[in-house]
Amino acid sequence: MDSFVAIDVETANYQPTSICAVGAVKVVNKCIVDRFYQLVKPKPNWYVRHFSEEIHGIYHNDTCDKPCFDEVWSNLKSFIGELPLVAHNKSFDERCLRATCHSYQLSFPENGFFCTLTKARKEIPRQLCSSHSLPSVCEFLGIPFNNHHNALADAEACAKIAISIL
Repeated sequence: MDSFVAIDVETANYQPTSICAVGAVKVVNKCIVDRFYQLVKPKPNWYVRHFSEEIHGIYHNDTCDKPCFDEVWSNLKSFIGELPLVAHNKSFDERCLRATCHSYQLSFPENGFFCTLTKARKEIPRQLCSSHSLPSVCEFLGIPFNNHHNALADAEACAKIAISIL
């Protein structure tokens, strides 16, 4: 796969509809050509659990004046266009995106959705990679990676993994 959009979401709590940040990286002909990042005001204005704050560093005050998902989705959907989506652990990101779209009565594109975690588990033997987490796969493949759980940084790492193994 040469062209796709790698995507990552962060949530405020356990609810899949509590998206508080989305990052996306567009890849065309195996080259990163564009990036998208937006903090999102979860609706209803979900509480941010302390554990989530510790993971991604996004607090209630960071999102209270940001656009709600339906406003963000319009721009994100245009950014994605007809390209397939890719995520590291797509089951989480796809579930959150579909649930949130459903809660806003928005259509979700049927562009195809692929998973670098599943592919890494198939391609990289467990004894060669400490785990198949995003940081571990990046380390194994020699992809520089920091700022884990920042939606844009995670999407970019996923894009680079996808270029390598998909």
